[in-house]
Amino acid sequence: MKPTLRPPLPWFQFKSIRSSIAAAFSCLILVSVGITSFISYRLSADAVEKNSQAYLSEIMKQVGANIQSYFTNMENISTLALTNKDIKYFISNTVFISEADRRIYEKRISDMFQSILYTRKDIASIMVFGYNGKFVSDRRSTSLNPHARPEEQLWYKQAKQEGGKPVVSSSHVQHVIQNEYRWVVSLSRELKSTDGIAGEGIFLVDLNLSVISEICSQVNLGKRGYVFIVDSGGNIVYHPQQQLIYSNLKSELIDKAMHTDSFVTYDGAESRIYSVHDTKFGWKIVGVAYTDELVTNKHTIQSSFLLLAVFGLAITLLLSFVLSHRFSKPIRNLQDKMKQVEKGNFDIRAEIEQENEIGQLGRTFNLMVGHTKELMSEIIKNEETKRKSELKVLQSQINPHFLYNTLDSIIWMAEGKKHEEVVLMTSALAKLFRASINKSDELVPVFIEIEHIRSYLLIQKMRYKEKLDYRIDVSKDIMACKTIKILLQPFVENAIYHGIKNKPGCGLITISGGEKDGKLVFTVEDNGLGMTPEQLRHILVPKKGTERGKGAGVGIANVHERIQLYFGTSYGVSFESEPEKGTRVTLTIPKSE
Repeated sequence: MKPTLRPPLPWFQFKSIRSSIAAAFSCLILVSVGITSFISYRLSADAVEKNSQAYLSEIMKQVGANIQSYFTNMENISTLALTNKDIKYFISNTVFISEADRRIYEKRISDMFQSILYTRKDIASIMVFGYNGKFVSDRRSTSLNPHARPEEQLWYKQAKQEGGKPVVSSSHVQHVIQNEYRWVVSLSRELKSTDGIAGEGIFLVDLNLSVISEICSQVNLGKRGYVFIVDSGGNIVYHPQQQLIYSNLKSELIDKAMHTDSFVTYDGAESRIYSVHDTKFGWKIVGVAYTDELVTNKHTIQSSFLLLAVFGLAITLLLSFVLSHRFSKPIRNLQDKMKQVEKGNFDIRAEIEQENEIGQLGRTFNLMVGHTKELMSEIIKNEETKRKSELKVLQSQINPHFLYNTLDSIIWMAEGKKHEEVVLMTSALAKLFRASINKSDELVPVFIEIEHIRSYLLIQKMRYKEKLDYRIDVSKDIMACKTIKILLQPFVENAIYHGIKNKPGCGLITISGGEKDGKLVFTVEDNGLGMTPEQLRHILVPKKGTERGKGAGVGIANVHERIQLYFGTSYGVSFESEPEKGTRVTLTIPKSE
């Protein structure tokens, strides 16, 4: 393909790369302004983001203060219980003067609790559990759940462990009262005796979780923002998608929130700001807001900087585009051609568009590719001729080598006056050489190859007697197809000398052949000694130097090389073998009538 010369553009006719580079310096103006605009924008966006974090932190503080007010009231109620004489008398006496006396005290305490609940709709229940077994609540008639003993509840144990200090639990279902199951947050506290040392019972106030849910849901953190609460142990107290959390369909960065006041996750449109506020009672209130919703003027800032850059540098941008396009186009074209040459396409040629250094480089590239293609073609042709000649020489070695072994056996049988066996082996030897007498054709019909291997096995059977047995099962449908000469003998020979010869007992060689997926597949299988994985890795590696002349005829690696030389690398030989179990050789060649 002759390179074509194209006339250069009528403008910006640079005669050297140096001139092109000098003109391209004008682009530095655009780059400088672009970098400056980007840095300014980032600084402004970061400032807005920090302001958003501060705003979010203040909101979380307000949420914490609102929730804290509820628990402060609950704590005040528990303090009232500590100082109430009726409660102290009720839980400190194990035996009352009369049943009527006990009911009077229960009614007084229950009435007091009811008056508190009347003014506090956020309180779900108020209860007192005395260590003396007495129980009283805000209800006139209350039955405890027989399957939920109070002393086994976590809020009961924690209050008793703290010895008089208020304990705030995580959200849970309160089920100590029969037939009542409410989502609540509990404040429990141990009631002390008059001396303030011994404990006399547990005071419990349950706050409806809906109160906390209402406080958190009223916080506006954008369309997707939300607030969730965790306790000191990292357990979720409240989350707007609590069911998804419990079913592991959604997760939160709770571990990070437990140790960090504020952080940002950068995940494109899903980037979020986390603001964590600690409360006095151990809870952490976490606000989550999406940055693209909080930083509402981010796009306005970006548009302002972009608009300023566009108006201020319109002429420079146009000049830079034209120069960069003209400067880089021939280099990109040459690069594309080099990539095609790298993939093995040596018919490609570079188009010469300019008379500068790039044009000279294109001419040199075309000359180099042309010379390389000629040299590669010559090398491939010489190498192929050399390999074919070498393989034919190796193939020709089979006749004198095998003839020597067979004649030696015939002489041995003649000396033993085994005339019938001499006639049979001599006849098999004649058939063996008749099958391969045509040395001019490398490809022969399958039936000639089968006749060749049958004669070979018959001779070997007569030599090894009961040591060797064989079976040949080749489909008649492929007998007229073509195959390379002496395809199977090296593998049969290898099976005899390396697999069966040193094996105790009789060895069996099975040869089969047929058509599969439009290919001819032959297998040579023996029950000999087999091979180790290390031997399998080296079996197809051809011998080097004088080692190629050793052994019995054409080597296994050479057969594999011959198959790929004549039919391509998608065909060849494969092995399966296990020590002490035998070896299976599979040969695949294309079907050719």
